[in-house]
This record gives sequence, C-alpha cells and structure tokens, in this order.
Amino acid sequence: MTQQQSMTTQSTATHTWQICNERCLTLFLPKPVTLEQQQLCWGLAEKIPQLDDIKAWIKETVVGMNTLSVYTQDLTARQLLQLQYFLQTISHDSQFIKKIDGRHIEIPVRYGGEYGPDLLDLAQQKNMTMRELVERHTAPIYTVYFMGFQPGFPYLGGLSPELYSPRHAVPRLQVPAGSVGIGGEQTGIYPFASPGGWQLLGRTELPLFNLKNEQPTLLQAGDTLSFVAIDVIEERL
Repeated sequence: MTQQQSMTTQSTATHTWQICNERCLTLFLPKPVTLEQQQLCWGLAEKIPQLDDIKAWIKETVVGMNTLSVYTQDLTARQLLQLQYFLQTISHDSQFIKKIDGRHIEIPVRYGGEYGPDLLDLAQQKNMTMRELVERHTAPIYTVYFMGFQPGFPYLGGLSPELYSPRHAVPRLQVPAGSVGIGGEQTGIYPFASPGGWQLLGRTELPLFNLKNEQPTLLQAGDTLSFVAIDVIEERL
C-alpha cells in the first residue's frame, strides 16, 4: 500500500474516511441518505475483511445509516494511515455495491390513541388529519438499512420527507414494546420496552425478536416492509 501523509481524515467530494481512534476508522457518506449508498456500506462491510492487502489488520466491520465502521487489530500510526488511504481508494468502486434480495414483511399497526400518543399532535404540526398522516406513513415500501439500538430494532429507509420529525427534547422513560415511531429522517419499531425519544404513531403486536427462533430477529438488513393500518384511533387520550 502507498504511504499516506499524516492526517486523520481522508475525503473526496462524496466519501470521508475518518480515523476515530487508534482502532477504528469510519466511512461517512454524504446526505441525503440513499439505498445505493447503503448498498455500498453493505458490500464494503462484507468484502473489506476478505481483501488480501488488509485482512490481517481487520477485526470487525459494523454498518450504520450510510456509515461503515472498521475496527482493527493493534496497528502502528503509520499502518493506520496506510489503511485509511487504502480504504479511500476502494470506496468508490461500484463492484462493492451489494444488493440484498431480502424478504418482504407486512407489519400490522394500530395507530393513534394509547398506541400512538404523538399521532394527533404530529398530524396537526404537519397540517394533516390523522388518517392522512397514517396514509403517508403506510404508503412506502421501506428497506431495512441496518439493525441497531436494541436487538431487532430496524432502521428503515424510505420515509417521506414530509414526515420527517425531530425526536422529543425530553425522551419518555418508557416506550412500550412494538411502538412504531419517527425519529428525524427515519421510522422504526421498538422491539422491547425502553426509554426513547421518537414520535410514537402506533403499535404492532408482531414480535421482532425471539430467542427461540433459529434467526432471533424478524428483520435483517436488506429486507423490505410495509406498515398496514388495522385501526386508526382519532381521539386524544
């Protein structure tokens, strides 16, 4: 590999590899988040540990939302910079784009009321009726970009920009399992009860994680899903 100048960030107009610490480099891709960019992250995550030039240096790859982190063995500062430069040179190669032919799953959701306590307020903020907001939320086919936060929690691509909504400034101490919400530019489903700050639209009874199954998580990166409204409760609690 070519020796690289002393720096902690290697970037082009669209890709940035940053040295986060002595054992981690992260690829940051530009906004907007796209499926093709996520497919590049999937492909690089799979192939980087197999590349002869660097595989001895690689411990693990972890995919995020249009990001990819590469965790390394103990490397010298010089080796880390060499690795950064090498990763920068390959990260534009279209051969690393990986398209996953995943399953499609329908998620039944009860929207509003006790199941979606933020639905009414969010609809009013968007100048929509509750049913209009639900129609917009259920219209897309979403793609699972990656799993994170909790076992079985899917981060989904495909949310309509008109539904983008900030997280609550003060998170709830307890969000029920199965809650469907919006956080920023993503929509997702809480597999377990936990604290959380997302805007809650509804709830599903479909389990997303079961240790008794050979594959414990219902969803995996590359799967697609649709939300199906089985009820819309239009009154405020």
